[in-house]
This record gives sequence, structure tokens and C-alpha cells, in this order.
Amino acid sequence: MAHKTQTFVMRAILCFIACLFVFNIGAQEISIIPQPQSVVVKDGSFTLNRSTPIVAVSKDDKNIAALFNSYLKSYYGFSLRVVSKGTKGIVLTTRSASGDGYSLEADPSAIRIAGNSAAGTFYGTQSLIQLLPVEKGSTLSIPAVSITDAPDLAYRGMMLDVGRHYFPVDFVKKYIDYIALHKMNYFHWHLTEDQGWRIEIKKYPKLTSVGAWRNGTIIGNFPGKGNDHKKYGGFYTQAEVKDIVAYAAKRYITVIPEIEMPGHGGGAIAAYPYLSCFPDEPTRPAKGVSWSGEVKGKQVQQAWGVYEDVFCAGKETTFKFLEDVLNEVLPLFPSKYVHIGGDECPKKHWERCPNCQKRIRELGIKGDGKHTAEHYLQSYFIQRMEKFINSKGKNIIGWDEILEGGLAPNATVMSWRGEKGGITAARQKHQVIMTPNNYVYFDYQQSPKEDSVTITNNRNHLPIEKVYNWKVVPDSLSTEERKLIWGGQANLWTEYISNPKKAEYMLFPRMSALSEALWKPVQDRNFDDFKKRLETQKKRYDLWGANYFGK
Repeated sequence: MAHKTQTFVMRAILCFIACLFVFNIGAQEISIIPQPQSVVVKDGSFTLNRSTPIVAVSKDDKNIAALFNSYLKSYYGFSLRVVSKGTKGIVLTTRSASGDGYSLEADPSAIRIAGNSAAGTFYGTQSLIQLLPVEKGSTLSIPAVSITDAPDLAYRGMMLDVGRHYFPVDFVKKYIDYIALHKMNYFHWHLTEDQGWRIEIKKYPKLTSVGAWRNGTIIGNFPGKGNDHKKYGGFYTQAEVKDIVAYAAKRYITVIPEIEMPGHGGGAIAAYPYLSCFPDEPTRPAKGVSWSGEVKGKQVQQAWGVYEDVFCAGKETTFKFLEDVLNEVLPLFPSKYVHIGGDECPKKHWERCPNCQKRIRELGIKGDGKHTAEHYLQSYFIQRMEKFINSKGKNIIGWDEILEGGLAPNATVMSWRGEKGGITAARQKHQVIMTPNNYVYFDYQQSPKEDSVTITNNRNHLPIEKVYNWKVVPDSLSTEERKLIWGGQANLWTEYISNPKKAEYMLFPRMSALSEALWKPVQDRNFDDFKKRLETQKKRYDLWGANYFGK
């Protein structure tokens, strides 16, 4: 009898251990980032193979089915047939409801994804992708689950700077894919800089024949240890821009272009010197910079930083030029918003420019204890351009410097110098996108020491835990003011990022942490749990062929 009892106990222990093992296997499989609001693991699994159909009726659902098939084909080597009727297989349904929430129900007979919007249905398929095994195979087992989910913030974005370094169309599309795979919905495209103008403007061909190219680039951290003496540049044709915008739209991503003004306009000034306050003065390299090639006349800058040669606020020809440029840019982007920069605009040239001083007198602008007259001239510049953009049915976004001297009436503020600008803008009843450099500047290195050159140069670093625990909506705002925080984004500035592999290395895994910070309120996040799910996510990076920190 004792022997039987002992055997029973041993069997019970073994059964318990087996159950724990099965539970853990299931828990490992549910490694979705950003983590859904609710995940319930059920018994069984769904088997996806070449004979599995996708049921899609509406135009959007067929588009989503095609995108899911594209993912399967790229990473598993097969795709599925799409049918318009049926209850088995993968069933996509888009409802007409508020928000971008979705549900995903998986059992042995079917996977049913229902979105409150087309974007919601698309986000459901991104969760399905993360339920797939990370190993390739022609038969894929998907755990039975019940998921309900919705994003916390409406604006979830990533910015790519192509001004300092140009990235080819294929990588821009891949960057958009990464945004989509993380359930983010805005791509902020920084297109113009002192170091290069990157978008074709047919009325001003020199913007790309001259302004898109520099005669060399500094080597190492600013001011550099020398110059590579290589002509460098590139630009996107309007046809390429349309193609990229359409590519993003299929993935429910809005592309917001940025045309910098009144500062960071060196590429345009090199092409059309009359845009400067002093067209006859040659471009001055920054102190200590090794220069390559021609030193006479206006040149595209070869080093990073902030430069005094900015768009002249005193000439009508400046505004004519910018309006002409926007007349070509705005139709390329269906987005309701266009970013016009407004940051880091030195006023030294305006202070000694006869045209700018005349404009100040004509407008009756006065300095005060807080700002100089030239600061208020920038406010005039931004507000004038805003009126023009509003007349085209669009609204502006600007960096938080546009707060100085009085904010344009309908402007959205992108707060980058910490959170202060966003808090001030919200209190002034303006819409805000938070992008504080100390939390979401992905050009900052990821550890205290970095082998490759970064903008922080082994000083400040931005670890993944800090990104993950970012409280996007500041506590100091009132309930009503918090509603004006549209969302947040991370920025990838590319002074020291010259190729796609380095870009991916700086993005990952921080982009995964960001996606969860934008999807879930801080009180609902758990970094230790995220780190466990991240181990599976890293295997997905490998599946995608993406480079990442800590590989």
C-alpha cells in the first residue's frame, strides 16, 4: 500500500512539473510587444499551413491580408490564398467603431481578428505575426488565445533624419515596416538640412543638383579629426516620395514631411544664395573643422552643428521661395500636418541685416526683458508661414522653439528640449507631441561606453530601461491639459549614422521599448516582464535580418 501511495505521489509530482512546463512554453509563446491590454491563454493551438485560407471581404481587409501574406512569404517562404467567404482559417473583419482597438480570438479551428477600424484590424495582424514561431517552417503552430487591445495614445511616431545622411528608398521603406511591426502610426521625415536638401522641387532644380551634395564630411566627433574629401549626397524624386507615402499608407502610417525654416537651411542657401541675408559672404565652416573643396561662395556644410547663415526674414523673395517649395511638397503628402522646424535659428545675421531690421521697424516689433526684437521676428516668420499653410488646408508642427515670441495660433508643438516646452504649450491650449531628448533621442548611445562614434561620445547614454519607463504625459498637467498631449515619438538624428546597419543598431531594441511606452500607460508596464518578452523579440530581429544592440 505504501508503495502504491509513493507511486501515486511521484506521478502527481511529475504531472505537476509537466503542467508547469507546458504553461511556461505557452507563456514564452505569448511574447507580444507592445503588450496587449488583455491576453487569455486557452487550451490547444491553431495550425497554419499552406492550405490555410484568409477570409477578407472589404478593400481594407484584402489589403491587410496581402500585407500578412507578404510577411509570410518574406520570412517563412509561402503565402496563403485569400477568399471572400468562410469561417475557417484567418478571418479578418473591420467594424465601424471608435478608436483603433481590436480583438483576436485563436482556437484550433480559426483565428478571428476584428478591428474597430482598418488600422485596428492591421494591429491585430501584427499581434498575430508575434504569435508565429520565430523559427521558419511550412507548418506554424499558433497558441489558442483571446486578446483584446487598444492603444493608449493616438500619435505614436518615429523620425528619420535623411539630411545629415541620405538613406536609400529601400531602407526608408524598411524603416516604415519597422514602425508598422511595432503598431506605430506616424513617420516624421526630416528632409532638409545645412548638410543637404533631400527632396526634388521642380521649380528650383538647384536644390537637388547643388543643395543635395557636399564636398566632404568630417571624420569622427565634431569638429572632427579630418575630412574624408568625398562628395556625398542624394535626394528623393517626387515620384519616389509618392511611392514611399503610398507604401506607408497601406500600413496605416501617416508620413509627416519636415521642411526646416528659418534655420538649418544651408542646403537651400548653397543652391540659391539670395535666400541668405548676405548672399556675397562665403559659407563659414565651424571652428576647427577641416574643409574639403571650394571655399568661395555658398557651400553645403560638411560638419554638424548650428550655423548662423539662415533664411533672411527681411526679404519677400524668401517667403516666395518657401511658398513655392511648399506648393510642390504639400500635394505629395496627404497628411493634415507639415513640420516646419523652427529650432536652432541663430539671430546674429538678422541683427546686422538691413532688410531684417527694416522689417522689424515696419512691423513695430520691440524687444523686451524676455526676448530681443529678432526673437519676435522669428515668431512673425513662423506665423506668416502658418497662415500660408493653413490656407492650403494644412496645419503646422514645429519644434518647441516656436513658443518663443508668441505661438502661431493653430500650431502643434513638438517638445524636444526636455518636457518643459510641451508642458508650456499644453497650458496655452496647444496640441503637443512629446519627444524629449533625454528619453527618446535614439542617436544617443545605449551604454556608458560605445565602440562606434555617437553624438554623445561616451558621455550621456540612453538605456532601454529609461525609454521603457518614460512617462509620456507629464504629471504636472491638469486633466484637461493632459488631453492635449497627442502622443510621442523617438528621433533618429544621423550625424554619426551613415548606413542602414548602424541605424538599426541604434533603433533596436529601444524601438520595441518605445512602442510599449506609447501603447500602454506607465502604471500598466512592467520592465522585468518586458525583458522576458524581448528575448523572443530579438529572435524576430534575427528573422528579419535586422542589426541590433546586444546581438
